[in-house]
Amino acid sequence: MDTTLSAEMTSPASGRHSRSRARWVVLGLFLALLALAVVACGTAATSSPSQNASPAAAQAGQTAVPGASAVSSPAPTATPEPLMAAQPTDLWGLVNWAFTPIFQALLIILVDIYAVTGNVLIAIVVLTLLIRLLTYRLSARQLVSQKRMQMLQPELRTLNKELEKRYKGDRATMMQAQQAFYKERGVSPTAGCLPAFLQMGMLIPMYSVIRIGLTNFDPSSMFKVFGLPVVPLTCPNPAHYTNGVLDKALPCINTVVAGVDMGKEQVLFNLPILGFTLGVSILAIIAALLQLIQSRMMMPPAVENDPSASTQRTMMIMMPLFSLLYGGILPAGLFIYWIATSLFSIVQQFLIIGWGSMFPIFGWDPAFARGYTPRFPVTMPTVAESGKSLAATRFKPDERRASAASTVRPNTHRRASRRGRRR
Repeated sequence: MDTTLSAEMTSPASGRHSRSRARWVVLGLFLALLALAVVACGTAATSSPSQNASPAAAQAGQTAVPGASAVSSPAPTATPEPLMAAQPTDLWGLVNWAFTPIFQALLIILVDIYAVTGNVLIAIVVLTLLIRLLTYRLSARQLVSQKRMQMLQPELRTLNKELEKRYKGDRATMMQAQQAFYKERGVSPTAGCLPAFLQMGMLIPMYSVIRIGLTNFDPSSMFKVFGLPVVPLTCPNPAHYTNGVLDKALPCINTVVAGVDMGKEQVLFNLPILGFTLGVSILAIIAALLQLIQSRMMMPPAVENDPSASTQRTMMIMMPLFSLLYGGILPAGLFIYWIATSLFSIVQQFLIIGWGSMFPIFGWDPAFARGYTPRFPVTMPTVAESGKSLAATRFKPDERRASAASTVRPNTHRRASRRGRRR
């Protein structure tokens, strides 16, 4: 999305269009995070098994497993029920059923790591690293695409001015010329969109796994693949029986690490703001700071009279701060996932783009950051068909002057002055 915004025109009208589009992008991302918060609130709300589980599950006294887009949990006053797969008995059940394999795969891997390490925090971090390693190539492609777009910006601004002079008001033709320019340079403005959507999309299934899977007293039905157990863990936990009675309020997996329950919200204190209570979480603050560093490294350079670059810089600073709003809503384990994936992204960006636009910050420009060459520097791809696009045929300033001079015909029919005429 950053690369798409950077391809906007630099004229006043197109600048307004760019700012308008950026506002919609910010609003869309905010609504996406807001939807995640609504899911979180809905999970904590009371619900009866007959409304959220399939008929078969209700008869068996079990709760349906949430899909990646919605979750269901027992009411606080209801008796906790074992976890089981959702059934496609209705439209909503079909959606949950379709996303259950993602939920089950993540839960199985997480619990297997927990069975080896005995620490749920370490298990969440290791699972995060596995996910990021599997998507490493996609995220690296996103970084390279964004960096190449930034490298092309000076030439792109010159091209836009030339195209506006040549095709006044014909925006479709100008966009075609831009696309031809990108194709000629071997750069795709949309190459970085898919990894960004994947990273945002992983938040919801991870939320379901941490909030629902880890906190259930008997998720053993999800530990089987084709009827075969794949997790070396006994649920319900034998240690939770007292005089033969199981305490269903205790999860099968120990989710408490250093006094923090990874399956619940970790709130230091509540801060009332304009009628809204903000739960202040130290994990949310750390996650926001790391996201801010990650965004700062990829921030486009400040360019005078370029509203598109200015809008991008503002958006990349403001977006990480939104995570502070969810400190009192999302479980602590999800912030551990967020922190781990941000640290991975920072290291990956450092290897590919170096310090980027991190410095100077508050006037501090350290010597170690000046002229630093990254381990895997980004280079522009080899031009396959140079000079064939409409963008490549534009005149440079000296060529434009020469062309204008060539169109002026010399005056070979000079009239003699009146003073020189013979009477």
